[in-house]
Amino acid sequence: MNQKSSLSVLNTILLALILVTLGALLIGGVTAASSFRQLVESLKGPGETIREIKEIVNPTPTIFAEPITIVRQVNALSRLETASYTVEKIITAESGQGAFGFLFGDRLILVAHGQVIAGVDLSKMREEDIIVSQDGTVTVKLPPAEVLVVALDNQKSYIYDRDTGIIGMNPALETEARRAAEQEILNAALEDGILEMAQRNAEVYLRQLILALGFKQVVFSR
Repeated sequence: MNQKSSLSVLNTILLALILVTLGALLIGGVTAASSFRQLVESLKGPGETIREIKEIVNPTPTIFAEPITIVRQVNALSRLETASYTVEKIITAESGQGAFGFLFGDRLILVAHGQVIAGVDLSKMREEDIIVSQDGTVTVKLPPAEVLVVALDNQKSYIYDRDTGIIGMNPALETEARRAAEQEILNAALEDGILEMAQRNAEVYLRQLILALGFKQVVFSR
């Protein structure tokens, strides 16, 4: 083979290699562009992809309950619930405020819904607290009314707003806010006279019950 033929063969091989390389680059570029376009299109429109991304950013918490249940105590109750208050309170809780609040600060507003239940505990009555006279009069000495339940409604209570510094998240802040909300709800019910109402309602209920048993009169002593 002469020199001219050798150069021709070499040029043919080089051209073939160039064409193969260009083809691979073009195919790869088209594939990458197509993948990028599909990603952009999926991000632009609503659909499963957007929901999946939101799920990754804000995952739904998974709750696991241990199968073992330990019953610490079982008590028999003789409580007569005679008054119930439903209260809403706005609680503001904050920590780490001041000059460096943008770093360490944490502040939240809790809208708290709660219930206070009051009544009398009949298990505290003694035998001598009920006296029956020959004329059909029953004298009853009731225990003083007391608060039986104070609880937040977790379905209705929620964090309205929270402003947290760069590194200022306080994991105990919401717990403290809820504890303060329970106390404020209790204070509101007490100030509005829930114990007096519970005492009156207990007397009305027991008077009707005793009279229904055939007695003629019911007197409540203090």
